[in-house]
Amino acid sequence: MGIQLLNSNTVFQGRVFDVRQDRLLLPDGRQILLDIVAHRDAVTILPVDADGWIWFIRQYRHAAGQELLELPAGVAEQGEAPEVCAQRELREEIGMAADGLEKIGGFYLAPGYSTEYMHVFLAVGLNPSPLPGDETEILRVEKIEARRALRLAEQGGLQDSKSLVALFWARPHLEKMGWA
Repeated sequence: MGIQLLNSNTVFQGRVFDVRQDRLLLPDGRQILLDIVAHRDAVTILPVDADGWIWFIRQYRHAAGQELLELPAGVAEQGEAPEVCAQRELREEIGMAADGLEKIGGFYLAPGYSTEYMHVFLAVGLNPSPLPGDETEILRVEKIEARRALRLAEQGGLQDSKSLVALFWARPHLEKMGWA
């Protein structure tokens, strides 16, 4: 006998995520109640231009209480494919589209309490193609040479988990291109 879902009840519906309470029956007969953040899939994109510069954004994150340096990222619209979401987020956040988009991995952000799955892409062949950004975001684009960005990640200069994962997963690709 495995773990069995007895019931699930949505207790909060928000703009970005919902919260549900799941009652589970464990193999030993105990019942537990878990709070789960129900969140759509998301994307993180590591955009690197022809000169080996990685395009980041800097934005205030209220939950962290500070401005963070991050790679472009965002949440998929209902039914939107991750690749389509990645191109849209690039255009909204840094004003660029990518001629080449390669999925380099994926992971759960916080599987202990959230369903959010992050798809990670490497974007190359950047060209101007802006879209209006999200009205709730105030972003500044910042380009950092790939070697320096990797050093920042290694030395604790980045505090955003999705950006750290993307940088480390992209390292072999960046090395192959001669940028790391």
